[in-house]
Amino acid sequence: MTSSYRINYQLRAHKRDPLIEFIKGLLLTPFILHAKPRKPVLNSPVGGGPDLPEERNDYQEEDKPMVDANLQRYLEIMKSVEVMIEEHRRKALKGVPEHSRLHRIVPSVASFFTPLPLEAAFLDANAKHSIAARRFVPPSFNDIRRILNTAQVMAIAPTINLITFDGDMTLYDDGTSFTDNSPLIPLLITLMRAGLRVAIVTAAGYPGDASKYEERLTGLLRSFGNQQLSEKLLERFYVLGGECNYLFRCGWKQTESGSAVVGLTYIEPEAYQPADMLAWKHEEIQELLDVAEENLKRNVAAMNLKAMILRKSRAVGIVPTNNGKIAREQLDECVLSTQQRLLEYQQMSGPSKIAIPFCVFNGGNDVFVDIGNKLIGVQVLQNYLGAAPDATIHVGDQFLSTGNDFATRSSCCTLWIVNPEETQDVLKELTPLLKFPAEE
Repeated sequence: MTSSYRINYQLRAHKRDPLIEFIKGLLLTPFILHAKPRKPVLNSPVGGGPDLPEERNDYQEEDKPMVDANLQRYLEIMKSVEVMIEEHRRKALKGVPEHSRLHRIVPSVASFFTPLPLEAAFLDANAKHSIAARRFVPPSFNDIRRILNTAQVMAIAPTINLITFDGDMTLYDDGTSFTDNSPLIPLLITLMRAGLRVAIVTAAGYPGDASKYEERLTGLLRSFGNQQLSEKLLERFYVLGGECNYLFRCGWKQTESGSAVVGLTYIEPEAYQPADMLAWKHEEIQELLDVAEENLKRNVAAMNLKAMILRKSRAVGIVPTNNGKIAREQLDECVLSTQQRLLEYQQMSGPSKIAIPFCVFNGGNDVFVDIGNKLIGVQVLQNYLGAAPDATIHVGDQFLSTGNDFATRSSCCTLWIVNPEETQDVLKELTPLLKFPAEE
């Protein structure tokens, strides 16, 4: 049985997405009001007569009219939300997004860089999952999340030229590496053949060390080499580590033995980072990380966590010891308290110091504070590669407010997945919609 504590915890703002909750609430109305119990059909019992009572049978009415009517009501709601999103986009272009009806209902709603064909996306989802036929389970959070993903794929396919991915739990399981037999490899190659620039934007930070990233991507890079992809094709693949701090380009490299392999080459910060990033001072970065480390140590002691502090040049975090597990609630406590502490620190620092951007996130079984964030990371790639927000999409699994993919919503379109299998599903939806250059 679900405890009341667990219910209350799930209802907290950092565990909910307001737009999805809004749509879910709208769809709940036809589910409750119109998915009515079947009308009883009256039958006489076998061998009965006029003096015997009639038997009620609730399982003989035809369901199809109810299903069709319910589908129509769901579609009307999705079309209404679609229209509200388009009005919000028009207001945003005029510089007054707060005047839209959607903003008044969902004040925290993010930017929309393309229209979202929600009606068509719902039809697609209903064909796969029979949502309108369900009588006991209403449209769920995951139903709506997947519908939004499908709508975004439909909308961006004609214009997309940059797609970025989180690493863990998006392209491969948490803490693992890309394997040679990953079903995502041919899909990523297809994206590159279609002319898209493909980038992995990950929190993993190894300053200037290509070998560490190559180790995580061994299977993918080996497959690139086995298929003898051209240098032109390989140059469409990038890795941006430490949220936004370390950029690498893919290409052919010579080994010490003289053989050619596919690997990553470090790009110096001056080549791609904007002036405001280059202005971040080393001593101020370390001072911010000192404050974060102090707060994380306090959390470890207060909650008696079996965890150790891990300090890097532009990050600090806690990781469990002896392959242990840290409870989700404890991880979120570390994230939220550290966010608050760092914001207080920056407010007290005065105007003489640059407010260095940072990201505090729950990694599933660890907590890290990184200098910069994926919003900056995506913007850096957009500027470096010449990609507009309405032609960029980020795929990740951490879109709650304690996750590090959340910030990207301000700079590009997004797809919210929960595991590599869902990444495969959305890419299978996207790739047939792409146009391929003549040379490919």
